[in-house]
Amino acid sequence: MAKSSNQKLKLLYLAKIFAEETDDEHGLTMAQIISALEERGIRADRKTIYTDIEELRAFGMEIIDEPAGKSWHYYLGAREFELPELKLLVDSVQSARFITDRKSKDLIGKLESLVSRHQAKQLHRQVVFSGRVKAMNESIYYSIDMLHEAISRNCRVRFHYFQWNIKKETELRRGGDWYEVSPWALLWDDDNYYLVGYDAAYQQIRHYRVDKILHMSILDVSRDGLQAFREFNLPRYSNSLFGMFGGKETKVSLEVDNSLAGVMIDRFGKEIMMIPEDGDHFRIHVQVTVSRQFFGWVMALGEGVRILDPPEVVDQMQEEIRRLASRYGMNAAGEEKAE
Repeated sequence: MAKSSNQKLKLLYLAKIFAEETDDEHGLTMAQIISALEERGIRADRKTIYTDIEELRAFGMEIIDEPAGKSWHYYLGAREFELPELKLLVDSVQSARFITDRKSKDLIGKLESLVSRHQAKQLHRQVVFSGRVKAMNESIYYSIDMLHEAISRNCRVRFHYFQWNIKKETELRRGGDWYEVSPWALLWDDDNYYLVGYDAAYQQIRHYRVDKILHMSILDVSRDGLQAFREFNLPRYSNSLFGMFGGKETKVSLEVDNSLAGVMIDRFGKEIMMIPEDGDHFRIHVQVTVSRQFFGWVMALGEGVRILDPPEVVDQMQEEIRRLASRYGMNAAGEEKAE
């Protein structure tokens, strides 16, 4: 058989055919392999393909041959990622709010390229566009990469930080002034990505939603706030926040109904000490960031949770209850106000 001009590419194309066209449920006969190569402008006979398959095996590709009827089927066995692992990654990409719709589709398309075209259909069926709100700031994809670079280079970053107004327009915070922050960590919490950094203007560790960062650049200035970050307990900080809203971090005591033990463990971790209070309740002492979101979390649990200490947090809770009652035209006792 005369050799074609693409013979030097034969081994590469053969590897590509096995990767894209085969899996443990979809094999190719030798005749189909020869035909697939011919479609790519490469002529080959059975003898040379047998040799090529052995070379691919020696390279590390698990090419499996099995009898199928009167012929043999060849397919690629083990891959870098198994199908269940890729399904998990696809679900993670799709559910992540900080990744825009367009970037989600791009990433899922790349994940699909790691399996055969047959298995890629299963990954595609895994994608459920539930209509949940996704990030609208396309630059987040590159902001995350830039922040990692700044951390590795020990440099500060500068950026604008925005919020939405009632007209659905972006407004720069701090009157459009630049934020200059020393990045120390990235935190994925509450379905969003956050930059945890030292803000020299406030002389404290603060967090910023990465999808609300604009016009970021890396400064040729060394980071500061190392000591503050060393004293900063990131896991505890994450657990103390409710909806990633800031506030004063305070140790509070809660009286909790026994039926909510699982809720407390999910929120604060298995390490929390549950001190029996009576037959129906236990007490815990936890570090939380006191905010309206924290009070809302307590109220959502109804009579199952009560704040015991410190007194100033109890007072704030009572004030929040009065504020909400007044908002709905009622007094703190739940009675409608007299006109």
